[in-house]
Amino acid sequence: MLTLRRGLAASRALRRFSTKPHPIPPANLTEGEKLIYDKLTDKFLPSELDVQDISGGCGDFYAIKIASEAFKGLSTLNQHRLVTRVLKQEIEGIHGLQVRRRRRRR
Repeated sequence: MLTLRRGLAASRALRRFSTKPHPIPPANLTEGEKLIYDKLTDKFLPSELDVQDISGGCGDFYAIKIASEAFKGLSTLNQHRLVTRVLKQEIEGIHGLQVRRRRRRR
């Protein structure tokens, strides 16, 4: 029940953050990196986002580093669940996904 409440709170938070303008993605992204970058930007409006194909260029394994206010108060596990839920279709066609959250500096 606690997880469901957190999930509902997170989905409300996502709606709240989805009205801001989108940042411009880096110009050197591959097609797969850009697709993931755009989906995560649309959903979370991250303050920091880095998407990198670490499979050697074949698009089978991606590393993602993301920071967003939408994750505030959520456990790392629930943050990962939100990201993988957004990328569900893309994950079906790849071998692996590494998601790291950006830790806040004090």
